[in-house]
Amino acid sequence: MRGRGYSEGVELRIQPGDITTIEVDAVVNAANSNLLGGGGVDGAIHRRGGRAILAECRRLRAGKLPDGLPAGQAVATTAGELPARWVIHTVGPVYAKGEDRSDILASCYRESLRVAAELGVATVAFPAISAGVYGWPMVDAARIAVNTAAAMTDEVGGVVRQVIFVPFGDEAEAAFRTAVDHFG
Repeated sequence: MRGRGYSEGVELRIQPGDITTIEVDAVVNAANSNLLGGGGVDGAIHRRGGRAILAECRRLRAGKLPDGLPAGQAVATTAGELPARWVIHTVGPVYAKGEDRSDILASCYRESLRVAAELGVATVAFPAISAGVYGWPMVDAARIAVNTAAAMTDEVGGVVRQVIFVPFGDEAEAAFRTAVDHFG
């Protein structure tokens, strides 16, 4: 634990490392819209979590999400073999210098926390959504993540008790530590 901030009973925490090894109620997956796995965090969660996650994602695609999961939305599946009960999948926006998509990125955190609260999740771990291959600048991604999670306190604070940001790498850890320190 390298950084903490408190917001009306919801603890914001940093735990650098591999999100697939974090013991929490729910892990958030920075998914692609097809929900069928991919690279980065998405691929790691699908590989480590096993076939059960993919099977539920396929059921979602065959049912209520035939066109995939829209950016900024969230949906839950089992966590399979991960040390969590749930995976909350969300699709972040691709960064574009000429278009402000920060509202979509903030929506990823808001909607994931709403799903977490609906599931009764007390602890949820987030990666740096959109800050990998989607190109979002890490400092801005961390700021949006922390500010959005903190702003959700009134809505989810009675259920969600701890939000853990799981940055991967030194740059991400420094950005999230700074964002949490500035907030809390």
